[in-house]
Parts: sequence; C-alpha cells; structure tokens
Amino acid sequence: MPSYRSLFRTPEFTPLLLGAAANTAAQTLGGLALGTLVFRATGSPLLSALSMFGPSLAQVLGATFLLSGADRLPPRTALTAIALLFAAGTAVQALPGLPAGVLLTVVLLLGPVASLGGGVRWGLLNEILAKDGYLPGRSLFNMTSGLMQVTGFATGGALLAALSPRTCLLLAAALYLVAALVLRLGLTARPPRATGRPSASATWRANAELWSSRPRRLTYLGLWLPNGMVVGCESLYVSYAPHAAGTLFACGALGMFAGDVTVGRLLPAAVRTRLATPLLLLLAAPYLLFAAHPAVPVAAVCVTVASVGFGASLVQQERLMRLTPDAMAGQALGLHSAGTLTLQGVGATAAGTLAQFTSPAAAMTAMAAGSVCVTLALATAARRAAPVRPPAEPAPQRTPS
Repeated sequence: MPSYRSLFRTPEFTPLLLGAAANTAAQTLGGLALGTLVFRATGSPLLSALSMFGPSLAQVLGATFLLSGADRLPPRTALTAIALLFAAGTAVQALPGLPAGVLLTVVLLLGPVASLGGGVRWGLLNEILAKDGYLPGRSLFNMTSGLMQVTGFATGGALLAALSPRTCLLLAAALYLVAALVLRLGLTARPPRATGRPSASATWRANAELWSSRPRRLTYLGLWLPNGMVVGCESLYVSYAPHAAGTLFACGALGMFAGDVTVGRLLPAAVRTRLATPLLLLLAAPYLLFAAHPAVPVAAVCVTVASVGFGASLVQQERLMRLTPDAMAGQALGLHSAGTLTLQGVGATAAGTLAQFTSPAAAMTAMAAGSVCVTLALATAARRAAPVRPPAEPAPQRTPS
C-alpha cells in the first residue's frame, strides 16, 4: 500500500485535496452558521437540523438525474463551477431579512449539485491514483476533512460568539471561492472518462446496473443506512446543547480522524476487511447513553468514541471498488456519496421530527438504536449472500491526454 507521503508526489493529488479541504471548511462554517441562524429565529430543532443537513437530503435528486455527469463531464471545469455555485448560494443565504423558508429553499437547491460534485471528485481521485492507492488516498481525504471539521466547528463556534451568523455565512462563501481558485489553477484539463452526454436516462441505466448486483446492494445499504441514522443524532447537537454544539461537532470530527488513521494506515488488510460491522456498531452504541441526558463533557466523550466508527466506510468503499468496473467508478462513488448524504438528510429529518415531539436526547437514543438494528440485519444478510466475483472491467472508452 502506498504511503501518505508518496501520494503527494502524484500529479494533481495535492490540489484536489486542498480544494476539497477548503470546500469542507466552507460547508462546516456555513452549516453551523445557518443552523444557528435558523434555530435562533424559529426555536425549532427540526428546522435547525434541516438547515444544516438539507443539502444532504436533496442529493437524492442529483443521484437520480445528474449523476451520469460524474464520468461524462471534464473534471476540472465541473469541480470549479460547482464551488462557484456554492459560493453564490451561501452569499444569498447571508442576505438580511430572508425568512426561514427561503433559506431552506436555497439549501435544497444546492443539494443535487453537491451529489454531482462528489461523483466527479471521487471518480477523479480513483483515476489519478494507482489501484492500490485509492484506499490510502480516500483515507487521507477523510482525515483532512476531519481536521477541517474540527477546525471549522471550533472556529465557527468562536466566530458565532463574536460575529453574527450572516457574517459567518459570508466567510464561508469566501472559502468556496478559494476552493474554486485552487481547483482551477491546480488541476489539468482532463477529458471525461466516458463518452456521451450526461442525461437522466444515462444516470438511470448506470444506477440500475450498479444496483443489480446483490453484493453491491448490500455494500451500498451498509454505507448509507447506519451512517445516516447516526448523523441524525449529530443533527441535534444544536438543540441538545445550543452553547456547546461547536464543541460536540469538533469532538465528532476528532473521532472520525482517529478512525480514518487507524483503518487507513495502521490495520493490515486481513484485519481491516473483518471490521466493517464492529465499527458500525461502535458508531451507534455510545449514543444510547444519551437516554440518561449526559452533561456536555460526558456527551463529548460519547461523540468522540462513536465517531471512530466512521472508519467503517473505508472498508466498505474498498469492497465497492473491487465489485465495480473502472468505467463506472465515478458514478459508483457518486452514488455512494449521494446516497450516504441523502440518508444523512433523511436521518436528520427523522431525528428532528422525533425531537420536536419528545426531546433531542430521546431522539438521539432512538436513532442510535435503529442504527444498531440495521447494522445487525445487514451483517446477517451478508453472511447468507453467496460470494460473487467482481465484474470484468471493460476497455476504457477514453484515456486522458
């Protein structure tokens, strides 16, 4: 397996990583600012959760209609344009006097575009790295994302104590512009990986082919469902501890970083492949303690330990790539990303609704219990599934110049 240091010697890896880091920092700061703005205006846990995770919920539209563009659009142009669009949308959210309904509309309009961006980014990563480089490369991206979230939530909490949420939204828009500049200047002009025009019908055909394999279906469900329910727990941090939400988010990002380092670099392959289910159980189990409504220090420990379980996604993605032809890698990874984020949005909506009628602590406990049950059910189904050989890889339709 390549070392992290060798990845930085791969052309285009560094600017792609830096662009993703700036994008994550913008999402983190902007999401926390918007969630705080909506909660202060409405006092609603549901609307606060939707404002932070609404783009995730709307990604199902992108996965349905736009995802064929992940392999059929020039990567540099697509990633740059998406970052610019998010900069504009975030700046609009900072306008004074906008009602919560308009803010949420902007959030939901950006969601489908985000799903396309995920497919383009991860497809390009799979293209520029060697076969054995994707897992450490994705691990490094996840670790960087975790660091950006730790920094973004900690900084965002401090900024929100000194500045208004709208000012923080403008800072997030500026970070999106930085991401666009890094991607435009740092990436080369590669052609698309596949021929043909992006279309809804092409998206449907490829999604149907990806979904037709039982091992891939189980892998996708394992990537989507347990994760989405736990993110539902995370979406209630603002309503659970309004003055310490940034701390809880930062602790979660720190735990995720630790999990990615452990899975991506420290565990041998023979051990790593057996840890998906235990890590998914770890991801949910500590949230069961929220039934006792723990104080913030105890809650922070629970969140940190639980988030180590996010490392399960690296194991699952490695399996997904073994089961997928190269020509469909962008759409396969885009479907994973869009489905994960969509289910995170569904989880946030469900958790917010439960919290609206019970309490944030009760809703977090219920979502965690659901995640444990789903993980055990999928593990049972996977054991019963007959092993299937990975599909043969077709000859690439186009090669980068």
